[in-house]
Amino acid sequence: MKMKPYEHPPALYPYREWSLGEDAFEDENNQRSESVFALGNGYIGMRGNFEEGYHGTAGTSVAGNYLNGFYDSEPIVYPEGAFGLPARNQSMLNVTDARIIELSIEGHTFRLDSGIVHRYRRWLDMKSGILHREVEWESPAGHRLLLMIRRMVSLQHKHLAAIEYKVTALNFSGTLQFVSALDGQITRTEASDDPRLGSGSAEPSLLLEDAGYDEAADILWMRQRTRHTRFALLTAVSHGLQAESGRELSRQLIGQRIWVCYGAAVQSGESVTLTKYITYHTSKDYPEEELQSRSVKVLSMAETCGFSSLADEQQSYLDQFWGHTDVEIKGDSALQQGIRFNMFQLLQSTGRDGVTNIAAKGLTGEGYEGHYFWDTEMYMLPFFTYTQPAVSRALLEFRYATLGKARERAAVMSQKGALYPWRTIDGEENSAYFPAGTAQAHINADIAYGLKQYVQATGDLGFLVSKGAEILFETSRFWLDLGHFNPARGGAFCIDAVTGPDEYTAIVNNNAYTNLMVQDQFLYAYETARLLEQHYPEDYERLRQAIGLSMKEAESWKEAAGKMFIPFDEELGIYAQDDTFLTKRKWDFENTPADKYPLLLNYHPLVIYRHQVLKQADLVMAMFLLGDKFSLADKIRNYKYYEPLTTHDSSLSPCIHSIVSAEIGDLAGAYAYFDRTVRMDLDDINRNAKDGLHMAAMAGSWMSIVNGFGGLRQYNGMLCFAPVLPEQWESYRFKITVRGQLLDIYVDSGAAVYTLLEGTSLQIKYRDRILTLLPQEPVSVPLARQLEAVIFDLDGVITDSAEFHYQAWQALADELGIPFSREKNERLKGVSRMESLDIVLEGSGLKLTEAERLRLAEKKNDHYRQMIGSITPEHLLPGIAELLDSLEQRGIDAALASASLNAPLILERLGIARRFQAIADPAGLRRGKPDPEIFLTAAELLGVTPGNCIGVEDAAAGIAAIKAAGMTAVGIGSAELLGEADLLLSSTSELTLEMLLELLRK
Repeated sequence: MKMKPYEHPPALYPYREWSLGEDAFEDENNQRSESVFALGNGYIGMRGNFEEGYHGTAGTSVAGNYLNGFYDSEPIVYPEGAFGLPARNQSMLNVTDARIIELSIEGHTFRLDSGIVHRYRRWLDMKSGILHREVEWESPAGHRLLLMIRRMVSLQHKHLAAIEYKVTALNFSGTLQFVSALDGQITRTEASDDPRLGSGSAEPSLLLEDAGYDEAADILWMRQRTRHTRFALLTAVSHGLQAESGRELSRQLIGQRIWVCYGAAVQSGESVTLTKYITYHTSKDYPEEELQSRSVKVLSMAETCGFSSLADEQQSYLDQFWGHTDVEIKGDSALQQGIRFNMFQLLQSTGRDGVTNIAAKGLTGEGYEGHYFWDTEMYMLPFFTYTQPAVSRALLEFRYATLGKARERAAVMSQKGALYPWRTIDGEENSAYFPAGTAQAHINADIAYGLKQYVQATGDLGFLVSKGAEILFETSRFWLDLGHFNPARGGAFCIDAVTGPDEYTAIVNNNAYTNLMVQDQFLYAYETARLLEQHYPEDYERLRQAIGLSMKEAESWKEAAGKMFIPFDEELGIYAQDDTFLTKRKWDFENTPADKYPLLLNYHPLVIYRHQVLKQADLVMAMFLLGDKFSLADKIRNYKYYEPLTTHDSSLSPCIHSIVSAEIGDLAGAYAYFDRTVRMDLDDINRNAKDGLHMAAMAGSWMSIVNGFGGLRQYNGMLCFAPVLPEQWESYRFKITVRGQLLDIYVDSGAAVYTLLEGTSLQIKYRDRILTLLPQEPVSVPLARQLEAVIFDLDGVITDSAEFHYQAWQALADELGIPFSREKNERLKGVSRMESLDIVLEGSGLKLTEAERLRLAEKKNDHYRQMIGSITPEHLLPGIAELLDSLEQRGIDAALASASLNAPLILERLGIARRFQAIADPAGLRRGKPDPEIFLTAAELLGVTPGNCIGVEDAAAGIAAIKAAGMTAVGIGSAELLGEADLLLSSTSELTLEMLLELLRK
């Protein structure tokens, strides 16, 4: 199947490990660069606009300044309404632009489109959190000067930003003028057909109320009010001028643009510096009467500190951040830059006050109107949980703060409990398109999952007991009311009319992702209720009185979890995405032009809904989040089915595929998807970075390293690792914080090294080994492949029972009066008994019931069991006894992966049963060879890593199964049939342990 085409675009910025820069200004890149050079502190966000403004092509700039959680709301107009649709839409506002500094020299205004730019350089230093710009410019009159501009949004002070604007005269003496302005006239974005952008508005949302200059405090200020929500905004600035003879020349305090003008005489070689301090305060956070005094206080503090001291504070904050968060990649400077940029932008865009969250585009642009989504719990929360857990707690506190509105939404939807909004700013549902909005009720389970992971990683039972439990119980109450025990499904608990993560498949019954996540939530809710009842009786009683909690209700959650319906297709051996997904036609990727992606912008939703096509990971994501509920064989089989059907039209998708690819042994695929994720915005892969950066994808790139290549999972509170190293890298390193302890993980081609940097003692699981870590005592585990087990087929490898099988099938065919030949018998190698029967019956014209087929299969087996009674140790194939001896002496396990149900009996007859530490039972398999399940089952029974196993087979289906399992394959037979084997031998007599050891080393 031809998939959606993808080609990584060329790099747009030079590769620098700790900075992002451009060495020339190009008009066509401006709007994108405004996004990537954005600064923020989780509350204030400033796009990378120039202080002097932009004078390039119209429509290629958005001068953006944003305050997290500060919004206006407008009525949503529905041509055809319905009950329960959201009535109003909230939009994060682009607020007063306070960055403006206009410079003129003897009447000539500095701007990049006039005069001569002799040198230009801009860079964002991610170690210091400072945006720098250096420009050597010559005015039309020949005045040559050097501008050195530094900008910061303080990570230590929520309401403060600052600009240091230094000008040096290079070849003239004269007068410099600086006009520092506040511009409150903000142009709203226009409405667009692209649902990822804002809804737009023709009228301004911020209305000017007053402006002035506080003489006592030397502060220029402007007060505005939102049109509909009636929040007040006070923007204020103060200045410091460093010059031999500088002074204020004039002011403009009327209208939407107010300013103060400074003048300074300068001699050639001298410098003048204007420092501008900026504050934003709103009545959403403080009483309106306090806004002025709070602004004065912050600005006074900033002036006292000065820009350099504020920069030192910023450096100290980031030193601590990077000390707990940094990821090092050796051997790929592009991806090194990408991951650091992503982590830095996540820090800048995430609310840390418990009343704000993180928008889909952070504080970098107006895409998705500043709304918060499930992205927080599924993508951003894991990053902060393991690096900055206090931030994760604040993000979860936002959900607790909006629990009341979630209860109200559930009531509107005629349900009990609480339903969190799909997209929101203040807790109210803002999604006007319910098939891909309110129908995505899985957000309730996503929040519960994020809560569970946070509590287990941090040990913060205080938050669980005081706040988290109430979220968990109310959302579980919603699920129990929404679902039902369905008689048509044998009493299984079903959840109808929902949409899973894949927005190209909407309003379905029993979305597998949703049902699996709800099952996990029900069990956690039950466990938490028991925890409170037994160990926190006062809190249990508080919730009993507040929300009517009872253990009877908790027992009903446990019952629903036990009876949860999970759709599964027996024929394909995969989980169905929902009740009907697998019955639809597959999307015609072959005849879909590249310019028709993303599909949502080029096809009506109903066209998309009628097909098997995914926007993003759905069941594949469940396999990552709930990995212990799936066997490795299940993961491989499901991934191979769903991955070719996935367009990745959502930026949230590639990282999940990278993680699962790494787990199933497809390192090339994992690396390709990671490459697509980590530089999504730096290389503008989706061609929409101009509208803001993709926060979830940024967090996903961290997950791709830590959960993907690092193999981190948390199961029942235990950290589990299964690291791999991409061949493109020399090594990588990351740190995680768990229960207050700091763990360093280093991986290179030789070993994985775990070092407890801070803490007392920590137990982790490395594959199937428990490691105990003590402070500053590195524990090294070899990463190089080493032979742990040899997994054998039976027929044609251990013994030649194929003749017995042939005779048994021939006897059955003779009884049925149908033809059977040795040629047809070749097709039965490695195939299950029932599949073999189907091949034998081909062309016979016999119409048999299932019961009749089972009787025939059992009859063949009776024939076979009679024949194998004559097997003795002499029937061992040449070299096998010696090989088993060698394996035993070296402590290398042996296992059997045969489709024969009689394999244990045959091993006994051969006298070698004790030599095998595991025998995979074919009766318990979902699929036979060439599916890898039987080999993976054998490895799992042994407790060994599949990549450290060698499989030995004599059939093409078996070789394919070994390769699909991520093992090394040895074929016994002809090259014509077994050409895919890593080593091909004509006879078992050639097999030696030394040969196998050498093969794995290669």
